[in-house]
Amino acid sequence: AESRRPNSIFLIADDLGYGDIGAYGQKKIRTPVLDQLARDGMRFTNGYAGHNVCAPSRCVLMTGKHPGHAYIRNNRGGVGMGDGAGGEGQEPVPAGALKLPLTLKQLGYATGAFGKWGLGGVGSTGEPNAQGIDRFYGYNDQAVAHNFYPTSLWDNREKVPLANPPFAAHQKL
Repeated sequence: AESRRPNSIFLIADDLGYGDIGAYGQKKIRTPVLDQLARDGMRFTNGYAGHNVCAPSRCVLMTGKHPGHAYIRNNRGGVGMGDGAGGEGQEPVPAGALKLPLTLKQLGYATGAFGKWGLGGVGSTGEPNAQGIDRFYGYNDQAVAHNFYPTSLWDNREKVPLANPPFAAHQKL
């Protein structure tokens, strides 16, 4: 019989603790879809976030490097990379840096990333499609992800305008 490779889904969420979904003990907030995924698959109980902030934590996971050796060590933009100077996205990881998606591609897996990226803007070495991700849809710039009503999202390398008026994520109402 032909052996099948398992499907893998990594759910990465900022500010989500170990006991925050039902499958790991949450009693007050219902998480039925995540609980069903846990029942149907494999649960990991000895993991930890590789860093305490967004982009470095994703970088550590996808490179397999200790935060002291990983390329992205904080949430920073740069000229043309999400600082309002003409671009969108954070400082990009170098070409070939994200070993997890690149290795999965070499093994024949189809890969996707959905939601917040923050490891390099479109056109940079760190954009999702340059780092082994076949399908990306979401916030390329993690600062844009602070806004629940963004004016656009990214569909791979295409910016998709949304019908939301500009609204600063942290503005006082």
